[in-house]
Amino acid sequence: QFVESGGGLVQPGGSLKLSCVASGFSLTSYAIAWFRQAPGKESEAISCISTDAIITYFIDSLKDRFTISRDNARQTVYLQMNSLQPEDSNVYYCAAAWAHPSILPLEWADDTEYESWGQGTQVTVSS
Repeated sequence: QFVESGGGLVQPGGSLKLSCVASGFSLTSYAIAWFRQAPGKESEAISCISTDAIITYFIDSLKDRFTISRDNARQTVYLQMNSLQPEDSNVYYCAAAWAHPSILPLEWADDTEYESWGQGTQVTVSS
């Protein structure tokens, strides 16, 4: 399972760094994705990172502001979010999919690809 943390209330233009800590399995064999979901809307896949961090992917609208990284020794994946805007207010989830090194799941944005999910962390961007 995963435990996400790092969410909270931040002013527009601010930054947050989310963490996703895995337990009960080795993170080394899993590609990790971040999803986000606003109330009443479907979840949106925003980023994915390969098991070895060689490959990362972001949706176009976020690639200039967000960064994904991982520390397998710490069983942790991070999402650095900069220049936050009110539309970034969502619950953010991490999810794991078994994968070979240096590749992403074929349908990385499809939530059915993922086996384990965290409980989510709320991010609110407001002045």
